Amino acid sequence: MSALSGTLINCILIIAGSLGGLIFKKMLPERLKDTLLQAVGLIVIFVGVGGVISATLTYEDGVFGTKDTLIMILAMVFGTIVGELINIEKQLDRFGTFCQKKLVKGDSKSTFAEGMVTASLIFVVGAMAVVGSLDNGIRGDNSTLVAKGVIDCITGMVLASTLGIGVMFSAVPVLIYQGAISLLGVYIEPYLTDAVISQMSFVGSILIFAIGVNMLGIKKIKVGNMLPAIFMPIIFDLVLRLF
Repeated sequence: MSALSGTLINCILIIAGSLGGLIFKKMLPERLKDTLLQAVGLIVIFVGVGGVISATLTYEDGVFGTKDTLIMILAMVFGTIVGELINIEKQLDRFGTFCQKKLVKGDSKSTFAEGMVTASLIFVVGAMAVVGSLDNGIRGDNSTLVAKGVIDCITGMVLASTLGIGVMFSAVPVLIYQGAISLLGVYIEPYLTDAVISQMSFVGSILIFAIGVNMLGIKKIKVGNMLPAIFMPIIFDLVLRLF
């Protein structure tokens, strides 16, 4: 089975869900679209909070505690510095604007880049994207990415019904991101212990929460520039092994 089979299925499901959302969009009044987008934002925040709690909360001897808090702080700080230097969010916006100019006309332009960037971030920050891509690239097992694809299909349908056709083009960043992880899986896997994966999930959940904040219009957070933070636990683990 191809190392990219799971990612390709994932992308096809994103496109299918987005097309369904675009058809559904025509049946919705503008007022309902705005409220639906707020509902999705709240769901995304809830998923992010749940992920953070499940990854960090401990319970021993009748006492609640937390773990990996220092790792989270360092990952967010150093990852954001790297992301700002690269300016990932700007590159995503540029790609969205390029696609918008070449492919879209009319009212859809206003939300094209927003839809593509928002959907791309939602689809790539979760642990399933990393673990599923590794399973596909190393063991030829695409089951995790197929399951993720079904979730992304439903999410894409809801997002496309509110943010438009830009959501469908999020399949391109997903293809590049997950495809790269699958192809580099043999080199990455030795450093992905259960502890590191848990830490990556922790950081990813924080970014998911931030995406929800953006969707609700509470505050514009440059989530794209924080993406390198997800991979910081791998680097920290490698440094500890060396010393």
